Amino acid sequence: MPSSPVAVVSAPFAPIKKDPKLANNWKTKTVEELTDAEILAMPDTEYMNNVQMTYFRRKLAILKQEILNSAGATTEHLREDTVVVPDPADRATIEEEHALELRTRDRERKLLKKIEQSIGLIDAGEYGYCDETGEPIGVGRLLARPTATLSLEAQQRRELKQKMFGD
Repeated sequence: MPSSPVAVVSAPFAPIKKDPKLANNWKTKTVEELTDAEILAMPDTEYMNNVQMTYFRRKLAILKQEILNSAGATTEHLREDTVVVPDPADRATIEEEHALELRTRDRERKLLKKIEQSIGLIDAGEYGYCDETGEPIGVGRLLARPTATLSLEAQQRRELKQKMFGD
């Protein structure tokens, strides 16, 4: 009996827990050696110090490079698929795949803009603080979404307003 392929299901997102044993690792390691867990374990009194700013700048730069590499691959992929396909169903499938890929790239283009803004905030020393309240956004939220500009509470208020009153 042939075996069917097994679907791999990723584990649901589990937030990183603050490990007190890692709290002082940032003092002895270089920024390149630090992990998300070590950054999260840093004391609250060290919020957005030079180490964290450098760490998030590096994280944003890596994310930016990955998006740019992906965009280059998309361009090549779209060029390769320009052959004329006589079957209308096949042509429709290819066009739908292209449309989906272009939508993804458009979202990534918007994300690139947010990454550039976040790097600008790091340069200005304002990264990690809520645009609306001025309160710290929190390391955990920034690790999950490095381009966040609102604290969790401010983001929830904004989403509730959008839901109630529309965009």
